[in-house]
Amino acid sequence: MEIGSRAAAVEIRMIKDVLEASVIEGEDSLDTRIEQVYASDLMSDVLAYGRPNSVLLTGLATRLAVISAHMAEFKGVVFIRGKRPKDGSETFARENNLVLLSTGLDMYDACVRIDSLKREGYPAAEIGSPARMTEELLLNHQFSIQGNDYSNAGMVSTQVKSLLKKIGFDPKLVRRVAISTYEGEMNVVMHARRAKVSLSVTPQLIEVVIDDEGQGIPDVELALQEGFTTATEEMRAMGFGSGMGLPNIKKNSDELNIESRIGKGTSVQMKFFT
Repeated sequence: MEIGSRAAAVEIRMIKDVLEASVIEGEDSLDTRIEQVYASDLMSDVLAYGRPNSVLLTGLATRLAVISAHMAEFKGVVFIRGKRPKDGSETFARENNLVLLSTGLDMYDACVRIDSLKREGYPAAEIGSPARMTEELLLNHQFSIQGNDYSNAGMVSTQVKSLLKKIGFDPKLVRRVAISTYEGEMNVVMHARRAKVSLSVTPQLIEVVIDDEGQGIPDVELALQEGFTTATEEMRAMGFGSGMGLPNIKKNSDELNIESRIGKGTSVQMKFFT
């Protein structure tokens, strides 16, 4: 659910006050301005439709929800019904400058209160242009992902995002790469035994290749359709498995190539032109 108008901005402090929320992490960042609040327990939907400089309102008190918000370039997460994550979310939020709040309200009441805020416009923040990249720039890095390792899910994507931000790529481009890598990483965690992730960067191209060892995809074209899923109820309970994984990757990458062999595994090659 999308609430608010992009034409105006409010401070996270105002969200905190109207929801009578407590601060879990990010007390010093409550003056951060946001333009949208998204209410959802489906993380793939957040990645697909969420806009940067937003706050996530969710009932999923997990680190994956916090990582999803980070991948989508959100500024904070509000947990409803008094929930507070206990899986390292605070540390991740602190390291990545995210505000975490907890409100005793349910989703409906929280949305009603946020919608009732009297918004005052703020001048849009200027985004500094990244440093000009030289022809000598070249980065090759490999990562590994273990299937069913939910405790570390999202860590590879976080590292990829951090590396690209340090290089100085456009934030919108970094966001697309991060979301695509994150969706691919979650597919491995949920459906494969293990995978190797290769990140290759030149001044003109960012390429991410995820080679997994798993069951393979019987029908790639069908898997690319929004809503198609083979996720279990357990996976859905974590906010994934809504059938938006591969469609999100396709939406955010400039070129996508998927090769899969039944019983062997799948190779997902994503290209992003700078």
